This record gives sequence, structure tokens and C-alpha cells, in this order.
Amino acid sequence: MRSSKSRSRAKNNRNRPSGGNVVNRVFDSSGPEGKVRGTPQQIIDKYNQLARDAQLSNDRVAAENFQQHAEHYLRMLSEAQREIEARREEQERQNRERQAERDRERAERQEREAARQADPAEAPQPDVMGFDAPAASPESGLVETPENQGGEAEAPEPKERKEKAPRRPRQRKPKPAAETNDEPAANGGDTPEAAE
Repeated sequence: MRSSKSRSRAKNNRNRPSGGNVVNRVFDSSGPEGKVRGTPQQIIDKYNQLARDAQLSNDRVAAENFQQHAEHYLRMLSEAQREIEARREEQERQNRERQAERDRERAERQEREAARQADPAEAPQPDVMGFDAPAASPESGLVETPENQGGEAEAPEPKERKEKAPRRPRQRKPKPAAETNDEPAANGGDTPEAAE
């Protein structure tokens, strides 16, 4: 068997808003003229109408009673609307923060991508040849290798190959006739310097 205390407690909690959307929730209000059913705004309108009717019939007590009932639902409605507005503002603030974070990440990603795709010719290149090592002339196009540098283990980073003009075929030297080494060649002094 239930106690009367638990029954009365359950009855008192029945019309209290338990979270959720109070604005659109349907309430049963027990007023002086009987039950009024509807959303808080509908109940407020109904009690205001009953208060006007009571004033017209010169019943000031009933009019005040209806106005108090309307005021109760008006307070409930305004509190629910404040909560909804606060939740909406909080959600907008969080959305702005998330959007700002996404924008920051996107900007960082774009900077990294731009740095990766930067023109390698404009990027600083490491020196391949040391100044003290005897090497071929810079015009020769030869690259100093670690073996030629005296056993250094560190290998230089490879440079990008540049497109070169196609090579001309070499001209062969004519075979010398059986002559002595002191005399110039019979074909007009065709030496390797003149062939190139």
C-alpha cells in the first residue's frame, strides 16, 4: 500500500516542467473555473480572457485570480525562452570556436603544402664541393663524389637535373699516315683542338 506522502509528491511534480521544450509542451492547468489545457502561451491567453470577462462582470477577486494564474505561466514561458536563448548562444559560440579552429588548421595545411611545393630552384641548395678539395672546373659540369673528397661518409643531397642541349656527335680523328712523330699531319694540321 502506498503512503500518502509519496502520492502527494508525485502529484505535485506532475505539472512542473522537467526539461525538454516547455514552449511547445501541453499543460493541464487547474484554475478556479475548471481545467485549462494547452501550451503555456495558449493557457496565458485563456486566463487573460477569463480575467477580462471577470472584470466586465465586476468580479475583482476572480479577475485577480485569473491574472495570477496567467502570470505563473508567463513566468514559466519566459524562463524557458531564456534557457533556449542561452543554449542557442552557447551553441553558436561553440560553432564559432570550431570554425575558427578548422580555419586555423586549413591555413596551416595550406602553408605546409605551399612550402612543400615551393620551387626547388629558388630554395637554398647545399654546397656539393668543398673549397679546399681539388676538383674539376665549375664549367665542366662534373660533381664531386664522396670517394673523391677523401673518404667523407656524408653524401650530398641530389640536385635536380637540368635539361641540357643535345650533344653533338664527336668527329673522329683521321688515322695518321705512317709518318714520324716530329712532322705535322698531312691533312692540314688536324689536331684535337681544331676538330672541336
